Order: sequence, then C-alpha cells, then structure tokens
Amino acid sequence: MAKINFTVARVEAHRCAEGKSQSFLWDSKTPGLGLRATAGGAKAFIFQGKVHGSTVRITIGDVRVKTIAEAQARARALQSLIDNGKDPREEAANRKVEHQASQLAKRRQEVTVGEAWEHYLEHLRTKISPKTKKPRSERYIVDHINLSSPGGGIAKRGGKEKVRGPLAPLMPQKLSEITATNMADWLELEIARGPTNAAHAFGLFKAFIRWCDTHETYAGAVSHDAYASPKVKGILPRSVAKDDCLQREQLAVWFAAVREIANPVISAYLQGLLITGARREELAALRWEDVDFRWRSLTMNDKVEGTGGRTIPLTPFLMDLLLGLKQLNETPPNKRQAARFADRGEQWAPSQWVFASKTASDGKIAEPRHAHNRALASTGLPHLSLHGLRRSFGTLSEWVEVPVGVVAQIQGHKPSAIAEKHYRRRPLDLLRMWHDKIEAWMLDQAGIKFTVT
Repeated sequence: MAKINFTVARVEAHRCAEGKSQSFLWDSKTPGLGLRATAGGAKAFIFQGKVHGSTVRITIGDVRVKTIAEAQARARALQSLIDNGKDPREEAANRKVEHQASQLAKRRQEVTVGEAWEHYLEHLRTKISPKTKKPRSERYIVDHINLSSPGGGIAKRGGKEKVRGPLAPLMPQKLSEITATNMADWLELEIARGPTNAAHAFGLFKAFIRWCDTHETYAGAVSHDAYASPKVKGILPRSVAKDDCLQREQLAVWFAAVREIANPVISAYLQGLLITGARREELAALRWEDVDFRWRSLTMNDKVEGTGGRTIPLTPFLMDLLLGLKQLNETPPNKRQAARFADRGEQWAPSQWVFASKTASDGKIAEPRHAHNRALASTGLPHLSLHGLRRSFGTLSEWVEVPVGVVAQIQGHKPSAIAEKHYRRRPLDLLRMWHDKIEAWMLDQAGIKFTVT
C-alpha cells in the first residue's frame, strides 16, 4: 500500500473513491497511521497493526478533532504496545474497567444514606417480596417513608405538626460513615424518644443495609459490624411481643363504641376485622366482586406463600353490614353532589371497593386507626391495635371450642402441622358452620340481638 507524508492539505483533499464505501491513505512517517474517508464524507485517523498474526484496526479520532501530530503520537503509542506483545484493544478495555471501578468506589464513598434509601424505596415499590412472592403493601412502603421523614409541616389529619421519623438523622450522612459507633449513638438518642419505635426503625434499617450489600453500587459501603456489633446489640431494646386482645367481658363495650362511629364504612370495617380475624390490608382491599352474597363467602387476597387467595365464610351479621354498605355505595349522588362531579369533569360510578373512601388516593379505606382510637378513648378499654382485633378472633374462638385448624384456615395462617398440610381440606360449608358459631357467640356476649333472616 502506497504511503505519503501527511500534511494538512493532503488530509483535507483526501476523498473516498467513487464506487467504494471507504478509501485509505497511509502516513510514511508513522507506521500504522492511516486516514480513512467514507462514502458519506466522514474522515478519521486510524491505526492498523498486527498482534500475534491478527490484524488490529483502531479509530484514533475525527480529523476535525485530532491534529496530525496528535494522531501520529497516538499511533506510535499503539505500535509500542504491539511491540511489547499487548493488544491495544484489551489494554483499552482494562483501562475502562479500572476507571469504572474507580468511579464506583468513589460513588460508594460519597453517596448519602438518603440517596440510597430513595433507591431502596423504589426497589420495594417495584419488586415482589422474596418471602411472600407478592408486591409489598402500600402500608409497608408508607411505614418506611414515615420513619425516614424529616418532619415539619402540618398533618392533614388532626392539624398537628408532623414529627420527624427516627431514621431522619441518618439520611444526610454518607453510607461510608455508618459504623457501629455511629449506630450506637443514633440508637441511644432514639431510644430516649421511644424505644419501640427505635427498635422498629433499626430493624428496617438493618434490612436496608443488607439490600445495599446486594447492590453493585452500594456493596461494601457499610460494614456488617454496623448492625451486628455487640456494641449495638447491647443497647437495642428487647422486642416485646404484643398481646393486646379483647377479653370476653369487653366485647359489649367494644361493639357499643365501634357501632357508634358515624362513618358506616369504618364501623363495618372494624367489626369485620374482629368477626373474620383478617389482616387489616387484605380486608381493606376487598372488592365487591370478592363478595358472594348468594353462597355467603368472601375471597381474600391471601399473603400466604403459594396461594392465590383464600375463600372464607360470610357470616350472617357481617353480611347484613356489607349489604348496608352495598346499598350506600350504589345510591346515586343528589343534585348538588352530581353538580360537583360535573364541575370536575367526572362521572359518578359505584366504587369497586367494599370499604370505599372518598378521600383516599386509591379509593379504599386507608387509616381507620384514628377513628378506632377515638371510639375507645372514653370506654376505659386498654389500647387495642387493629392487629389486636385479629388476635382477638383467634383467642376468643376458643370459647366456642373451634378446632385450631379451622381458625387458622379462616385467618389465612400457613399450616403448621403435617396433618394440616397434607390431610385437611375443609370445605366452605364446614368452615361456615364453625364461623357462624363464633360470630353468634360474640354477638351474644356483646348483647346484640340479631336474627338471621
């Protein structure tokens, strides 16, 4: 191949030969340096050489960016690598990997907890739980947000100033700064504000650190010692199992208070939690298509691994409550309400949710705890959580001598014994017989006169 001495004029004058896709000129001063012109008019300096018998061609740069001198210097450097038995392409790839590793290490050192936490929240929102094989609940996500909230501003409910979450002080810190000493100092501060909340926040933060270790961007940024050190574990509050549960003699007071709640949806929902022993999220997510009034059944979105949902009996008293909600849901709006819909460009339609809410973003009941707590405030009853109502169902059912397996199946607990796993398949009518007895006993203890029609 003919070689010429590269000059600015010769480089400028070089064109792709007609009928070809590309044409080359080769520099006589610098071995391997070439000038390539394409049919499209592009021109670039290239280098061509042989490595272990194989031809290597590398683009050095566009002639508008690289000068002849720069191209020659680069070509000599590439030829030097080849003379030493190295492939320039492999060297470039290695440098790229080293650069990326260096940038990643720098990112790990500089990234804040808050930045990684937002990435973690997105992971929780979009990926299924490895434990339940289902998406995380909205309440679970909101719990993470609240615990990391900086506070400030006025809450929509109650009009009080928002309190910062226990994880908020950690958010501005760098991940690389989270150490056992750092965590111990933070825990001591938060335990003084509230030991239960601090322990809960620590558990969620520990899961976050473990997730960081599985992510290439954050892996190794936080030491395992940050949460596993004896220094941290030594001051961590002992986890005390909750045992809030209604007693038999408290049923009359509880039912009376809950039935006085002005909002019929919340009132029915709370009674439904006690009567079915369901989890708060699965009952709140009940749709009208999940309710079968003819065959008296409810289909719950079960969280137990490997199930697509469970069907439980719809007891007579609860069915009466739901029929009332159905009638309320299907009642068209009055003229004033219809005008509001028209002003917003909306068209009224019955809600798909059994426990519908006009204020919730997704249309279903979101936070009934406040109404429940207010209803019980003047009753003298001890604090009772919504999960305590589920616990109450399981406990109070023993008064009716219901088989433990029946209660577990109604509540959606995973079978715990070999016989339950492999040999018990109770039909709905058998569950209904026992479930009706549980409800009737509760109503009797509460002094509620209800006649099955």
